[in-house]
Amino acid sequence: MPATRRSSVLRRSVLFFFAALPLLTLSAWGQGCILARSPEQSGLPTEQGGLLQAGHFQVTIAERHQFSYQHFVGDVYQEYRAQDRTQVENRINLVTVNLTYQITPRISAEIDVPWLFASRKEQSSPIKYNSTGVGDTIIGVNSWLWNPSHVTRGNVSLGLGLYIPTGNDDVTNTIDSNTSGSGPAVTETVPVDYSIQPGSGGWGGVLQWMAYSRMSTNLTVYSDGDYIAMQGGTNGVARGATLSTTTPLENYDAIADQYLLEAGLEVPTGVRGLAATVGPRWEGVPAYNLFPVSNDGFRRPGYAVSVGPGIEYTWHGNILAGNLFDAVHRDRTSSYPDSVYHTHGDAAFAQYLWLASYTHRF
Repeated sequence: MPATRRSSVLRRSVLFFFAALPLLTLSAWGQGCILARSPEQSGLPTEQGGLLQAGHFQVTIAERHQFSYQHFVGDVYQEYRAQDRTQVENRINLVTVNLTYQITPRISAEIDVPWLFASRKEQSSPIKYNSTGVGDTIIGVNSWLWNPSHVTRGNVSLGLGLYIPTGNDDVTNTIDSNTSGSGPAVTETVPVDYSIQPGSGGWGGVLQWMAYSRMSTNLTVYSDGDYIAMQGGTNGVARGATLSTTTPLENYDAIADQYLLEAGLEVPTGVRGLAATVGPRWEGVPAYNLFPVSNDGFRRPGYAVSVGPGIEYTWHGNILAGNLFDAVHRDRTSSYPDSVYHTHGDAAFAQYLWLASYTHRF
């Protein structure tokens, strides 16, 4: 086989592997725990949106909404929680601003800053906890493996980033803990649950990737994802006013890793600038960190598999995108403290995940 043909076959094989990786692993795993807040991609680098040119910027404003209320222990739905009206309900709105600068045709730099609006309450309780504020910031550098000027039918981008704890991990609320409906108010100031804290309290490293391959003029296969490896240990924020002597490993919040994998198909719709996408998404929090300084601390590890459609509309350097994912499998896995204390906590998951973004290039 000629060297040029071998190079072409190898390149397309690597592209297919990266694009198909999430589809191959979804048979064993899945996507979507309530704590995972990975940065979202802003448009596919296909003919619909085109590649960002060297010397140009793009800014993306993205919104993520989810309402988590369905409780799982492992992959078993805890239906009795709804019947007893003891469901814990989390409403998450995460607005993210991403600024990317294309330094060369292959290399770009970016900064990703989120802002969290969240609430949490038990279904039958009058007490409602709220939090808002800037989240943790990510700065990173990405590079295409091949020069986009020479390879136009597909490419793979790899990136490294720094996860910076700019968000507050100790938001508190002052509540009236007297829920009897009679008698004087009993006010106390308590930290909100870590699932609605804007920040994690720890530093981390980010590995992210994106791959696409045009299989034909009417079909593009794509994949993207990231793994955020945190420093581990705990953030020093106590979960309650008193420390437990029976479960001391859960007295403080863990600084946990998180991950995201996506894959899908993109097809043109026949309307100029409008494309449709569909595919699976796997998002979650592992029970054990990749670099475990310590796996102590309270965390709700888990994942969920979601599948859904999306649209992407491009005109004059602007990209509008939207996705709706429907969870088809959810699993609250066992944490390290769970294994020590021979317990298995639960977690509330969302049925639907809504994503929307607007990108402007200049």
